[in-house]
Amino acid sequence: MEHTSVLLNETIDLLNVKPDGIYVDGTLGRGGHAKLLISKLSAGHLYAFDKDEQALKESEVNLSDVLDKVTMIHSDFRSMEEELHIRGIGSVDGIMLDLGVSSPQFDDPSRGFSYRYDAKLDMRMDQTQQLSAYEVVNGYPEEELIRILKEYGEERYAVSIVKAIGKYRRKKPVESTMELTEIIRSALPEKELRKKGHPAKQTFQALRIEVNDELGALRNGLQSALHLLKPGGRCAVITFHSLEDRITKQVFKEYSSAPFVEPRLPLTATQMEQASFHLITRKPVTADREELARNNRSHSAKLRVIERTAG
Repeated sequence: MEHTSVLLNETIDLLNVKPDGIYVDGTLGRGGHAKLLISKLSAGHLYAFDKDEQALKESEVNLSDVLDKVTMIHSDFRSMEEELHIRGIGSVDGIMLDLGVSSPQFDDPSRGFSYRYDAKLDMRMDQTQQLSAYEVVNGYPEEELIRILKEYGEERYAVSIVKAIGKYRRKKPVESTMELTEIIRSALPEKELRKKGHPAKQTFQALRIEVNDELGALRNGLQSALHLLKPGGRCAVITFHSLEDRITKQVFKEYSSAPFVEPRLPLTATQMEQASFHLITRKPVTADREELARNNRSHSAKLRVIERTAG
């Protein structure tokens, strides 16, 4: 279950790490990005969040030689302001978010994230929460399932797939990933099944996003992150699909745009209110040829970075 951190050096380089700075890793995972960042700290400290308890346990081992410089917090990064406030931290020098599901989560059949393994429908990043893919697939109204598949999976055959799920679950619950995969296959036209790529990919993505409220967490988490940054502090976000990237791009654009000023007002440039943030990356950073060759997960990765310029 090896996990290779995507855009590792690019992320840490663009964070412009200060040796005595306070930093946040909102998605610790197995600690790949965290380890490199901590190596650049002297008197500084890292606060690392993850809602997956297994990830925190494995990171504690992976970061065992630098545990004095890291505080691990079992929580969604959307709660970072509250959690840091409890610990007496009101502002930080940098924040990084590596979104999506990690390779170990995908590769552990018992977690139910993958259509490659037969497992109970689950898909919970935080296994202490109640809502799982089982409840979504078997309990949501068909209209809501269609919306989720269209909105979060951009699935063009959402109606056909949900009708097939509805027909199946009227007889018995959909309990496993393989059951769901076969239902999806049965709902798709032959020409679609012949296409490259797994036919269940978009549906599984949509269900995972719903179960973990990934897009809601991203919107809330980005706003918390930008509020926490000190002047000169940076926020780096790695996304893996268009929905995440679109939200990140929109939020960064909003915060880096100066307030509207009526053009007819007689104001000089120095009198106009300036934006409190500016974009470090006008276009997203993507993996180079070497990383693309050794890490398949990097193909869809995009890194965006923003800096706070004023309080």
